[in-house]
Amino acid sequence: MKYRTSPADLEGMPPGVPHIIGNEAAERFSFYGMKAVLAVYMAQYLHLMDATPGTPMNEAAATENVHYFNFAVYITPFLGALLSDLFVGKYRTIVWLSIVYCMGHGALALMGTSGSASVWLILGLALISLGSGGIKPCVSAHVGDQFGAKNSHLLPKIFNGFYFSINVGAFLSMLLTPWLLEWHGPHWAFGVPGVLMALATLVFWMGRHRFIHVPAGGRDFFRELTHGGGLKTMLKILPLYALIAVFWALFDQTGSTWIFQAMDMDRQFLGFEWLPSQIQSLNSVFVLTFIPLFTFVVYPLISRVWKLTALRKIGLGLFVMAAAFGLVALIQQWIDAGQRPSISWQILAFALLTIAEVMVSIVALEFAYTQAPKTMKSLVMCFYLAAVAVGNLLVAGINHFIQIPDAATAQAQTALAQLDEDWRNSAGDVVLPGFDGMTGTADDFIARYDEGHLKRIDIPFLEPLAGTATRLRADAIEKGAPPTVEEAGKLGTDPWGNPVRYEILNSTRLRLISDGPDETPGTPWDTGILIDLPAPTKPDKDESWTDRFHPDQPWLERRKEELGFTDEPTEEERFPHLTFFSGGMTKMEGAAYFRFFAWLMLGTAVAFIPFALIYKPKTQLQD
Repeated sequence: MKYRTSPADLEGMPPGVPHIIGNEAAERFSFYGMKAVLAVYMAQYLHLMDATPGTPMNEAAATENVHYFNFAVYITPFLGALLSDLFVGKYRTIVWLSIVYCMGHGALALMGTSGSASVWLILGLALISLGSGGIKPCVSAHVGDQFGAKNSHLLPKIFNGFYFSINVGAFLSMLLTPWLLEWHGPHWAFGVPGVLMALATLVFWMGRHRFIHVPAGGRDFFRELTHGGGLKTMLKILPLYALIAVFWALFDQTGSTWIFQAMDMDRQFLGFEWLPSQIQSLNSVFVLTFIPLFTFVVYPLISRVWKLTALRKIGLGLFVMAAAFGLVALIQQWIDAGQRPSISWQILAFALLTIAEVMVSIVALEFAYTQAPKTMKSLVMCFYLAAVAVGNLLVAGINHFIQIPDAATAQAQTALAQLDEDWRNSAGDVVLPGFDGMTGTADDFIARYDEGHLKRIDIPFLEPLAGTATRLRADAIEKGAPPTVEEAGKLGTDPWGNPVRYEILNSTRLRLISDGPDETPGTPWDTGILIDLPAPTKPDKDESWTDRFHPDQPWLERRKEELGFTDEPTEEERFPHLTFFSGGMTKMEGAAYFRFFAWLMLGTAVAFIPFALIYKPKTQLQD
C-alpha cells in the first residue's frame, strides 16, 4: 500500500500525531525508568549479581559510566539520521531500531541469570544506545513532517505536547522503577521498561496508515548539503549547540550525582520517605506545570517589555541553570559539614533546573527543526542531540580524571594473576610490597584470598590509628552529630611523619587521611580510615498502601543473605565500622564538585550572549 508523502491541506491537527505522542510516552517510560536506577544499580547491585560477589563500584566510577552511556545514546542519532534521510525514511528507521531497543531491555533483564552480569549490562546498554539514539532525531522530525503550510502555526503547541508526553512517561517510570529495584530487584526494574518499549513500538506501527511518510532525500540530500545551503546552515548553528552542551552536562547529572547527594539527605516529603532515585521524578511534575505557565503567562508578560525570541529564551535559561547548580553546591556544603538537610532544598533546585529546561531544551528542539533544510531535518536535529552527547562526555571525562586509583587493590590483583592455579583455588594470604616495592617494610599490605577471590586487604601500618577512629565514632554517636575539626583536635602523624587529617564526608561517614608513604597528597598512596556511623533512626509510621505490595526485606538485603555476604563488618572483625584504604578517593569531591559546574555554567551563559546577538534565524518548513 502506498502512503501519503506530503502534508495534507489541513488547518487542524494531523491524524497521525496521537500515535506519535502515545509512542513517545511509552518509549520515554522505558528509557527514563531504566536510566533512573542505572547509577544506583552500578554502585550497589552489579557486584552482587553473579554467584561470587565482586568489588563494588565507587560513585565517581558509576557516574562516569552512566554518562558514557548517555554519550552513546545521544551520539548514535547521527546513524539513525543518515539511515533515515539517505535510505529508508523516518518511519522504517523508527520501527527497525525500536526492535533493537527492545532487545537491549531484554539483555538488562537477563543480568544475573547466566554468564557475567557485566557482559549482559554492556550488551544491553549498547543495544539501547543504538535503538534509543537512532530513533531520536527521526521521531522529532517525523512530528514536524506531519504539518504543512496551513497548520504550521500549531508546531509550537505540538512540540510542547511532545514534551508533555515525554514527562508523563518519565514521571510514572521514575516513581515505579526505583521502587521495583528496591523491593523486587533488577529483573523487574529492567524488565518492566522493556515491556513498555514493546508497547511503544506497537502503538507507532498501528499509526502507519495515518502518517505522512516523507521519503528519504537520497541525492536531494547531498544536493541540498552542498548547493542548497545545508552545509552553511549546519556550520551556522553548530556554535549554538556547542554552548548548549554545557547545559546538558549539568542537567543529566540529576540521574547520577544528584541521586548520590539525595542519599545523604532527609527524604521525608509529602508524608512519606522517597527513594533517592525517585526525587528526579518531580522534574517531570514541574515540567508539566511550567510548560503552560511559561507559554501562556510568563512569556507573554516578559514580551510586553522585552520581545522574547527563541535565542533570548535559551540565554535566560542558561543563567537559571547556573543558579540551580549553585543551590546544589550549597546543599552539598551542608552535607560536608555533617548535616542532613531536608530534601525540600534539592526539590527547590529541581524547580530551578526545570525552569531552565523549559527555556532551553524545548525551545532548542523546535529551533533546530525550523532552521534545518527540508531534506535534512533528521540530520540537523542531530546537532541538538549531539550537544547532549558532548555534555555527557564532558561529565564522564571529568569523573574519570578526578578518580584516584586504589594502590592496594591494584597490587592485590597483580599478585593474584601471578599465583599458580592450585593456590588461587585455596585460601591464603599474600604480603604485598607497598610503595617502596619491597616486603618486610613499614608500608606492606596483606591481601587475604579465599578460593581465588580477594576477600579483603589489611593495612597494618594504619592499625595504631584505629583507636583514634573508634574514639571519634563514639564521640559522634554520643553527640548525635560528627565532631567538628576543632573538637577532633590534633590526631598525630602516620609512620612517615605526615599529619593525619580529619574530614567529615556526610552525616554517616567520617575520614582520617594522610599523604601516605609517598608523602604526596592526591595519589594512589594516600592512606586512611573511613568511619561509618549509625544511620539516623526512623520514627515508627503507619503502614502505607505501598507496603502491601512488597516483601518484608528489600531485594538487596535478601540477595546479600543468599550470598552469605555483607558490606558491613561483623562483630568478629578486629575493627568493626572502620574501613582502611590506600587511594581510591577523588581529587574533587563534595561541594567543590558542584561549585565547579556552577561556575562553568555561568561562564557559558555569558559566552552565549554575543552569539545570540550575531545569529540571524531562517525558518524552513515542509511544503
